[in-house]
Amino acid sequence: MASNSFGNLLKLTTYGESHGPAIGGILDGVPSGIILDLDKIQHELDRRKPGQSKIVTQRKESDVVHFKSGIFEGKTTGLPIGFEIQNTDNKSKDYSHIKDIYRPNHADFTYDQKYGHRDYRGGGRSSARETASWVVAGAIAKQICSEIQFTAFTQSVGELSLSNQDLIDFKLIEQNPVRCPNSEMAQKMEDYIKAIRKEGDTVGGVVKCIISKVPKNLGDPVFEKLHANLAKAMLSINAVKGFEYGSGFEGSKMKGSQHNDIFNTDQTTRTNFSGGIQGGISNGMDIYFRVAFKPVATLMQTQQSIDKNSNQVEMQGKGRHDPCVVPRAIPIVEAMAALVLADAFLNQKTLN
Repeated sequence: MASNSFGNLLKLTTYGESHGPAIGGILDGVPSGIILDLDKIQHELDRRKPGQSKIVTQRKESDVVHFKSGIFEGKTTGLPIGFEIQNTDNKSKDYSHIKDIYRPNHADFTYDQKYGHRDYRGGGRSSARETASWVVAGAIAKQICSEIQFTAFTQSVGELSLSNQDLIDFKLIEQNPVRCPNSEMAQKMEDYIKAIRKEGDTVGGVVKCIISKVPKNLGDPVFEKLHANLAKAMLSINAVKGFEYGSGFEGSKMKGSQHNDIFNTDQTTRTNFSGGIQGGISNGMDIYFRVAFKPVATLMQTQQSIDKNSNQVEMQGKGRHDPCVVPRAIPIVEAMAALVLADAFLNQKTLN
């Protein structure tokens, strides 16, 4: 299936299911001779893995990546990079009660309608477990375009949100389990997620990402616009319900005289409502965007649903689930952004 691949010159193809023996991927199009820091790749995986704090799923996966090809003596060979991550803590029995039941807001119903059969163990391929492979590929992509910097953080959880007046310190992002760059707000968010978890409920939130030190020439007009490819990347992430870049929806409330980014003589702009992209091509300013995540669909509460014969049933979630996906989504957002930027970076090199 073509839908298991992402990218153009830099193409990632992934495989595996949440409760299968392993997940993995093949990243093709990586230039030869790049010295890869494998520790940095593992570090990105560690940021995403389950069980890292009390506000995420307690599934225990070491998430150690094993490279199978494409790397020799610490350098890329130019051939496909194959990698695999073992599944070691998948408790499939936690899902036996939904074998014939469609969970509300999950992919159970749509997968069954499309394929006539589904892997009910944790959602199979529709599980966010899949994103671990994306993080590996994204970590490699970061090293392909190493001068570009990617910084994502939690902007909001439920109604709790950072404002433009709040102090932001990127050094704080990895110092709290919520990954919020403001200590006071981070504590409020953490307490709120813990309270939601005790209720057997879940909550959504927003991730903001800032991409800095971007060259002025990435992206193509019309159907390969940089922001369009970023949108596809972000909307491919599990639980994402919205994407906006630059001024986003707030820009629709402004006048053109307020919204236009006026040039300085050094080719920067006084404002950056464009979000670093104009005409689908980067202009050298920071690219920034926001990604909205819905509440996790699995609740530790009784819900009404239907079975595969359309009978009304009651069901209750079991197993280990995140009460809020936002903190663990931070490295996934960065990874997908890096894949898009690295692909555009390599495409620009072919033009030069």
